Amino acid sequence: MGWLELWKFHSTALLAGCALDWMFGDPVCIPHLVRLMGRMIARLELELRRRMRGRELAAGAVLTFIMCAVWWMVPWGLFRLVRSAGFPGSFLFLFCLETFICYQMMAARGLCTESMKVCRSLEDGEVEMARHHVSMIVGRDTSVLDRDGIARAAVETVAENASDGVVAPFLFMALLGPAGGTFYKAVNTMDSMIGYKNDTYRFFGRTAALLDDVLNLIPARVTGCLMVLAAFFIPGMDGMNGWRIFLRDRKKHASPNSAHGEAACAGILHLRLAGDAWYFGSLHKKPFIGEDDRPIVPADIRRANQLMFAAQGILAAVLAAALAAV
Repeated sequence: MGWLELWKFHSTALLAGCALDWMFGDPVCIPHLVRLMGRMIARLELELRRRMRGRELAAGAVLTFIMCAVWWMVPWGLFRLVRSAGFPGSFLFLFCLETFICYQMMAARGLCTESMKVCRSLEDGEVEMARHHVSMIVGRDTSVLDRDGIARAAVETVAENASDGVVAPFLFMALLGPAGGTFYKAVNTMDSMIGYKNDTYRFFGRTAALLDDVLNLIPARVTGCLMVLAAFFIPGMDGMNGWRIFLRDRKKHASPNSAHGEAACAGILHLRLAGDAWYFGSLHKKPFIGEDDRPIVPADIRRANQLMFAAQGILAAVLAAALAAV
């Protein structure tokens, strides 16, 4: 199989995986590779902290290397082994396996499902239930959030995770196949678990956090541009204002990547996002993103999800067009 045929194979499986994610999301009854990554990270952390006591930076670097090596080599080696074996039905088996991995690396439907729980609870006037649901998808302290703060946190989560949960894994798999997707997701999962700048992870999680920043440099910016482009196709959304705010506010975050999707979303929806937030009992000062043109409403969570799906739809359409052209 030449490189062009291999790319077409990977791309077709990726599009099929996207379709499965749109249809089924993340059923809890199916074992998930990302949850396996999380358990592996937790186990490695305990073992490395015990074995390398007092050398947290080195221990964190070892954990990062192990995770990256395993989640690149295992999918790559598995697919290479199946291709070389050439047993009857191997092509179909390989396609189904790759489609399943691509499906599990995507999080669009899952993110929409969880954030829409917040939306529906707010629309029904169940603020405490909405607070519980939003606590499942954000890392900040939610006990201090009022009704508007809960809605704002959900919109910000959708806008930010449109990059690392949707666009970035799509790009890595489109370019590098399923091994690229699992490699990226391993790094991103490490960042979400140990990439904090607190006393516990300031040194241990530094390597993972820096690698995550590097891997997301391009996807985060692509996400902002895709969301702006998508706004021109969705009635009631302001793509021009989204582009203006994206260019102005996309660097208003301590992370070099986190504000790009938020800035685009804030401008498109004419909202003010971000600002100060509580994490682990400490107040973190953050600049505002966007302009306070109107009060936020629960329906803005639904609109943020529309932008996310439309951005991914544009990527899928471009990939499908490229497949058709070759």
